[in-house]
Amino acid sequence: MTENIYIGRDVLPQLKAALQNLAFSKVAVLVDENTLHHCYPQVKPYLPAHDIIQIQSGEAHKTLQTCEYIWQRMTDLNLDRWSVLVNLGGGVIGDMGGFCAATFKRGLYFVQVPTTLLAQVDASVGGKTGIDFHGLKNHIGVYKEPHAVLIDPTFLGTLPQRQVKSGYAEIIKHWLIADAAAFEEQRHIGLLTEDWDTLIRHSVGIKAAVVEADPLEGGYRKVLNFGHTVGHAVESYLMDQPGRALLHGEAIAVGMLCEAYLSMKKDLLSKRELEQIETFLVSVYEKVKLTEDDIQAITRLVLQDKKNTHSTINCTLLQGIGKAVWDQPITLTEIQDALRYYQLL
Repeated sequence: MTENIYIGRDVLPQLKAALQNLAFSKVAVLVDENTLHHCYPQVKPYLPAHDIIQIQSGEAHKTLQTCEYIWQRMTDLNLDRWSVLVNLGGGVIGDMGGFCAATFKRGLYFVQVPTTLLAQVDASVGGKTGIDFHGLKNHIGVYKEPHAVLIDPTFLGTLPQRQVKSGYAEIIKHWLIADAAAFEEQRHIGLLTEDWDTLIRHSVGIKAAVVEADPLEGGYRKVLNFGHTVGHAVESYLMDQPGRALLHGEAIAVGMLCEAYLSMKKDLLSKRELEQIETFLVSVYEKVKLTEDDIQAITRLVLQDKKNTHSTINCTLLQGIGKAVWDQPITLTEIQDALRYYQLL
């Protein structure tokens, strides 16, 4: 699948070629107010005649209501099945734009141009699209591969540090599930790195290899969910609470700490390895304060996790740093214990 993924600081000219290859009937570009201002001017020279569809930024707008607006705009613009939607933005734009394209008139082409670190190393790769539904993260969606993914690290210069840290969580996750040597090397460098190009390329390579082996998440692809069983529940719970909402990577950092703890409790991960993970993550991410009532509510949300089967909560855990194992059954009590342990760090 890597043949349609382009990475580099000179990658934007590839957009012109990608849009010419199939002689698309119409081109529309999905943006939010941030990417319209900061990123669209860099992309515009490589676009043919096109229309812009603008939505509001942020996870709070990743909803069916926003999809209705996008679909209506696509209808008003007379897009047909030989049209293409260019998604210029972070994870919200990529997930929702991909979903709208995949479902409009039973599917039209879309191109991902991710502008955040999170989208570049995770959301834009792998063909997962979707939206949140009634406070549940990515509850509605489909698998649909983009026509092309163009990853330009220069867009990182438009991001606040908090957004960079959010994306960095998914890079850490990729090391923890697939590359112990990279984790050992990079945990001593952290966010001080000056070589984002190499980190992005390496991280995309890990995810692309996993997705290629298991495109529809029948088994092995579930390793990518490390940190996400607890992390998505934390993110969903805090999403609508003023002043408490987390970025995706911030919530996944909480989830990785909790699920690393569960890995140790199940004798899959050594105490020393857990301490290394904790030391690194705590040095990068501020602790999220959770009350006992919060913990109870978050635990109930885990029951909605997409990986569950029947009444069993399936989690991806670490069998040592650099190797993940999926479909590990965990209980609500174990999740509560892990969240309480996190509060003591």
